[in-house]
Amino acid sequence: MIEKSLKWAALFGAVVTSSALYAQDLTGTWQQIDDKTGSPKALIEIRKDAKDTYTGKIVKVTPRPGYTPKEKCVNCPAPYTNQPILGMDVFKGLKLESENTYSQGKIIDPLAGKIYSLKGKISANGKRLHLRGYLGISAIGRTQTWIRTE
Repeated sequence: MIEKSLKWAALFGAVVTSSALYAQDLTGTWQQIDDKTGSPKALIEIRKDAKDTYTGKIVKVTPRPGYTPKEKCVNCPAPYTNQPILGMDVFKGLKLESENTYSQGKIIDPLAGKIYSLKGKISANGKRLHLRGYLGISAIGRTQTWIRTE
């Protein structure tokens, strides 16, 4: 009985490990694309932290014709209140759910001061990241596509 249990545990561990091995890695620099205009907005550096979750930091605001970038987080709750946008961790807690699918994150819109739940999916080739910010259920939200720059 114990031998059979150990075999099942080993098989389960192998399946979980193999799924994680084939998942695309989010770490790196990504070009955020505005879902309303299609214009580049910012460069986001995604890093993996000690809890195996991902955090994205704004490392460059992309200039756009007719747009003057804001310097500080507008109407943002603590701990984001009056923080500079450049260098801000714009999302936190994104966690691998299954192969190339991520969930359980939180993202802030520094131009509106609102925090949303976040989930995402990375393309099989690792070049496109589709992130969905939403309130309550994911049907009520917006999706942006980010492009890997490296």
